[in-house]
Amino acid sequence: MDSRMMDDDDLDLEREDVLVRNLVAADLGRLVRIDAQLMGRERPTMIESRMNRALNNTSINVSLGAEVDDGLVGAVMAEVHYGDYGRAEPMAILDTILVDPAFAGQGIGRALVAQLLKNLQALGVEHLRTEVGWNEQPLVGFLARMGFRPAERMVLDVRVEDAARRLSHRS
Repeated sequence: MDSRMMDDDDLDLEREDVLVRNLVAADLGRLVRIDAQLMGRERPTMIESRMNRALNNTSINVSLGAEVDDGLVGAVMAEVHYGDYGRAEPMAILDTILVDPAFAGQGIGRALVAQLLKNLQALGVEHLRTEVGWNEQPLVGFLARMGFRPAERMVLDVRVEDAARRLSHRS
């Protein structure tokens, strides 16, 4: 997952004033601003690409926004995949979590993930997977409190230029 969320929610914390709803295209500008606050730089193309994929390129929209006082303060973007990663059963991929820093620690992230899990459960999805940077400890801690654990599968990465050079030397 590329975006950061500093949301040290207490699992018992419930916010009755949070409205969790489906994301809509009109949310894009606010999500770009929240992401810029979290990342320290604007990434409108990346957020627009993820939003477009979340809203238009999946058969099932499981991406959600959180509102407080009629203002968008957070979002999760996820997709449901059928038969990916060598599995026969449906699996969801959590791609993005965003929480406005002004609302960190106030239950926004928890409300979003809780509703996402309810929606996925209703769809018969058994697994939700995400990736985080090893140094994103606040996010890792949040996800651990939400029930996430290290996966049985290992993510492998290669720098394309280095691998191509290595393979061309072997020819």
